[in-house]
Amino acid sequence: MDTLYNLSTEMIRNIYERRISGPPVLDVASHFPDARRFVEAWPELRDEAIQVAQDLQRVPRFHELMPEQAAISANDDRDWRMFVLKAYGVSVRKNSARCPLLAALISSVPDVLSAALSFLAPGKYVPRHRGPFRGVIRFYLGLSVPISENGRPAAVLTIDNREYRIGNGEYLLWDDTFPHEVWNHSENGRIALLLDVRRRGMPLDMALLSRVLIAAIGASVRLRNISWHRD
Repeated sequence: MDTLYNLSTEMIRNIYERRISGPPVLDVASHFPDARRFVEAWPELRDEAIQVAQDLQRVPRFHELMPEQAAISANDDRDWRMFVLKAYGVSVRKNSARCPLLAALISSVPDVLSAALSFLAPGKYVPRHRGPFRGVIRFYLGLSVPISENGRPAAVLTIDNREYRIGNGEYLLWDDTFPHEVWNHSENGRIALLLDVRRRGMPLDMALLSRVLIAAIGASVRLRNISWHRD
């Protein structure tokens, strides 16, 4: 099953890469101007995320939501937990109710296709991997980021062999089909907001393909009846 998943995602990536080119890191003002609304609200979003973290054992590990991602989520004995509020257009009502401000922001920005709070355990390493297709781009907002002894953010996101240290209230918009990895070099957890945003300005054939893929993945999410939280 994992082999089939990897082959299909590789094929889709190749299709997009032949038609869409661009740098790993993208200009927020050009590609996701609504990002400012999330950035301006980051202290309140952090407070909501910290409330969720008070009962972190109820938040599933990433590979419990997507078994296909076990190689990057269950690679060690440290947790990478994902509190999902939206997945490819499918809203998770129970989780949204716990983060009303974040849920309201998400629902007011139609280009946000997926949204999750990402909880990276102390010392957790997420190995090098690639996202499935360029029809979406990834927005990363630091909410509660540990600081190293030198005063810099201790969590490191490496994209296409370049390191990025994104602190509290700081952000990055990037194409996650480029190879990337994450390492929390800290004894404290890291919380970030991850949004998958519809890519605009694509050639018509790629825009149409993206609509089909997004609808198909959304339908799959509904059919799989994923347990987004633990009661």
